[in-house]
Amino acid sequence: MAKGARCMALFFLLLGTAAPAVLAVADGLLPNGNFAQAPGKSQMSGAVVTGRYAIPCWEISGFVEYIEPGHKEGDMILAVPEGASAVRLGNDATIRQTISVIRQMHYSVSFMAARSCAQAEKLNISVGDEFGVLPVQTVYTSTGWDTYSWAFKSRHATVSLGIHNTGVEEDPACGPLIIAVAIKTLSPPHRPKGNMLRNGDFELGPYIFPSTPWGVLVPPILEDVNSPLSGWMVMSDTKVVKYVDAPHHRVPQGARAVELVAGREAALLQEVPTVIGWSYKLSFSVGDAANGCSGSLAVEAYAARETLKVPYESHGTGGSKPAVLEFTAIANATRVVFQSSNHLMKSDATLCGPVLDDVFLVRVRKPAARRLRL
Repeated sequence: MAKGARCMALFFLLLGTAAPAVLAVADGLLPNGNFAQAPGKSQMSGAVVTGRYAIPCWEISGFVEYIEPGHKEGDMILAVPEGASAVRLGNDATIRQTISVIRQMHYSVSFMAARSCAQAEKLNISVGDEFGVLPVQTVYTSTGWDTYSWAFKSRHATVSLGIHNTGVEEDPACGPLIIAVAIKTLSPPHRPKGNMLRNGDFELGPYIFPSTPWGVLVPPILEDVNSPLSGWMVMSDTKVVKYVDAPHHRVPQGARAVELVAGREAALLQEVPTVIGWSYKLSFSVGDAANGCSGSLAVEAYAARETLKVPYESHGTGGSKPAVLEFTAIANATRVVFQSSNHLMKSDATLCGPVLDDVFLVRVRKPAARRLRL
């Protein structure tokens, strides 16, 4: 039975009187992950959902609203995309779904969210004891909608995935809107032949909604100890990097790449075992995503005591160039670090930056052996 049909049948059976069953999931939208199946009118007061299990396949608590396209709030129309439906998480609101997964496997959750009327909106996403608090006040697209990602390692075969609005506002309805929630199994990061880095081509990452042209935001490691971008960490207080795909962006190699959208406020890094005194070569590609991000882009790379700044003059129409940084290891582990040199904005005032791809690390040579003097 298809996901939608299964959830709708479950909805009519339960009709808000019992908890939804545990649902097996595959990569893509969660059951009723786009909220297309609406609550029954008898379990709503205006836009407010009153039944705990009124939204098929979801359990709710707190102040939750079901928002349809064209929904008006005074003189303001909430910007729900045409044909979509959303839930708005007001004061202390949570949506939750219990799903069946593979134990000890890593998963990434992607969800599309937008601000409404609060100033410092945050969402707490959790599975069991693991959680991350993702700030949603910085807008990275002109539509106001961004896709966020968060990863977890399943400790059990059944897990409860929750998204919670931590804010409490004077207006209880103020809070983020969510229009889609999806999941993806994260395979163990691979090392292509000869490459010391894991997932250096960025092909393993969070789920990207096919209909969205803006990519997925990957949070800092302080918010997510299991990175959605396999093998890599994002170091920042609140800023992110953006994961982009070839159907909607120009990427230097393969089907995926990373756009460094936060300037010096975020760094992408990976730690790799090295041998003190041995020489290594780090190669990578720098370009633009053909998304209108024009101007003087630049990526800075760091490894051991060496740094390299790679400028790229962008016209916002795509393109890339190769770069190489050679270094000598000074420790048994070396951090390979990338960040954008500056902040850039597109003509619509949204943040953008250089694209990084095809990162390759190889050992060049070991130090010459010393001769003993007699």
